[in-house]
Amino acid sequence: MDASAVLALLNGESGADRVAMRLAGSVISTVNLAEVHSKLADYGMSDGEIGEVTDALGLEPVPFDAGMAQRAGRLRPLTRALGLSLGDRACLALAVAVQLPVLTAEQAWTCLDLGVRVETIR
Repeated sequence: MDASAVLALLNGESGADRVAMRLAGSVISTVNLAEVHSKLADYGMSDGEIGEVTDALGLEPVPFDAGMAQRAGRLRPLTRALGLSLGDRACLALAVAVQLPVLTAEQAWTCLDLGVRVETIR
């Protein structure tokens, strides 16, 4: 699960229903979870509120370890032209590692051929 999808759900944006249907059994990189926490902090939520909101989603956080860092780094040349951030590449690296599809709001990701399915929420 990409941070953009989680934030679309939390903000009630277009595609939120697709995200809600896919929450059960989904995983999220700790890098992407940090992105979600950052955005919620920007909205003025307290630490406690942020924890409650993100815990209620039921996403399984997966640590961004050395293997993930290597995968994300190796994705840089393949994704540079699309302007993908470290967070974006962390999400994709996790998907490749666990061989699960990615759910994102980022249309540009659909042109990537990484051996995992990229599904957009809108």
